[in-house]
Amino acid sequence: MKPKQIKGVPQQKSGGFHDTESRKQFAAPLIPLKFEIVKKRFFSINKWKSYCGDAFAAFKLYDSNAIPAEREPLKGDFIRINIPGPGETEAKGYDWVEITEICYYEDTISESIMITCRPSQDPKNKNNAHIAHFYSLKATSTFMIQRDSTHIKTAVYGRNESPNFNARLFDIIRNMMVAAGGMIGIAKIQWQQLTDGFLDFE
Repeated sequence: MKPKQIKGVPQQKSGGFHDTESRKQFAAPLIPLKFEIVKKRFFSINKWKSYCGDAFAAFKLYDSNAIPAEREPLKGDFIRINIPGPGETEAKGYDWVEITEICYYEDTISESIMITCRPSQDPKNKNNAHIAHFYSLKATSTFMIQRDSTHIKTAVYGRNESPNFNARLFDIIRNMMVAAGGMIGIAKIQWQQLTDGFLDFE
């Protein structure tokens, strides 16, 4: 299976990848209202865990100066990730990504918003260039919400996913295990919980 070619999603060159998508159909008059709710959920990164259950990772938004932020994300912000199990020891048990792009696309029949993230150093320790994440620097995750005249789609697209070997021995072993789990589909299961959760109106 090949990765989907999605405008705004980085090209797949090496390593693992995944295309995780959820879709729901609504009556045309309800689409704008429902999409506004999804948009609010999408931009509330600090609340993502609440849409996925206790077994999912916890996300915390930080600004470019590593200060916790209670607002919509901006390019240059960081996201601290607390995945279940042991975290990155040099970053006090957390993994970090930087928001490298936020893109908006809109035409007469559709609208989409994308947030692309890349593994980063711990922004609280800028003197340490070590990448505080189980994936290497070339990996990306692109989160997307999209609407057209009949459906709303939510998605996460992972590209170029390979273990981060630039770490201490314990972290290398941990990174290999977590990355291997992601590449065989365990991460996709969790991302599916998030994309489904964005569209849960029950």
